[in-house]
Amino acid sequence: MYRQAYIFLCLTTLFWGGNAVASRLAVGHVSPMMLTTLRWILSSSLLVFFAWPHLKRDWPAIRAKLPLLAFLGMMGFTGFNALFYSSAQFTSAINIAIEQGAIPMVIFVVNFLLFRLRVTALQVAGFMLSLVGVAIVASHGEFARLLDLDVNFGDALMLVAVLLYAAYTVGLRLKPDIHWLSLMFVLSLFALLASFPLVAWEAATDRLIVPDAQGWMVVGYVVVFPSLLAQSLYIRGNELIGGNRAGLFINLVPIFGTLLSIIILGEDFFAYHAVALTLVLGGIWLAEHSGRKNAGA
Repeated sequence: MYRQAYIFLCLTTLFWGGNAVASRLAVGHVSPMMLTTLRWILSSSLLVFFAWPHLKRDWPAIRAKLPLLAFLGMMGFTGFNALFYSSAQFTSAINIAIEQGAIPMVIFVVNFLLFRLRVTALQVAGFMLSLVGVAIVASHGEFARLLDLDVNFGDALMLVAVLLYAAYTVGLRLKPDIHWLSLMFVLSLFALLASFPLVAWEAATDRLIVPDAQGWMVVGYVVVFPSLLAQSLYIRGNELIGGNRAGLFINLVPIFGTLLSIIILGEDFFAYHAVALTLVLGGIWLAEHSGRKNAGA
């Protein structure tokens, strides 16, 4: 069970690391809200063919939890991605990838406050290391900038996105007991509905960019890999080892995102990036080691 969960979650973070690169490749070729809307139009259209038999069986359970599912789809899928793609207009793919390492820390805090889930000392140490790593990236290696609230606008958008995705992850523990295809389709449908006002705003303010050839390539990638495959694998990973431990694997996104950004985009890698990566990788190892020991695995 654990080996399967680890494989699923590692693939998830690899695809999400590629999403950081895709967000930069989209700049000037497809606008953030258009990309978000196209992502969920195509994802939900593909999912409905596979999910339909399960949807008919699961509908009573879905109907009972519609408000929760609407919240999860709008916050975890649309809200997060709209901010994620917008942040790429102002900051680097490496920064975007590393800043996602804050998500597990927020998951721990919210799970403890709402559900009183036990957190071990090593898990606390692990997400504190992650927090320091993210702070290093957000301040570009200068902590004084955080004290002066001098943070790049793109980095600030990513920190808000982190809060939304952490709320989504915590909310997954309340989801109805339905087939994962039913869940993915319903979440994608609500994500699509939530994206319409955003793309309408983009059009009304002359920010809309219809995808060109490169834009469509980016759309194709985000639909298949970060959307359909990664989200499905992430949901399954949560089911296997729980939200606290599954959320920790998001700290691998900085590793994959950084490597892909350097290889594909040729972005500069600074010393503070290396320090931050070391901290978040050490954090996930500490916290997951403690989680397995606590679970008797």
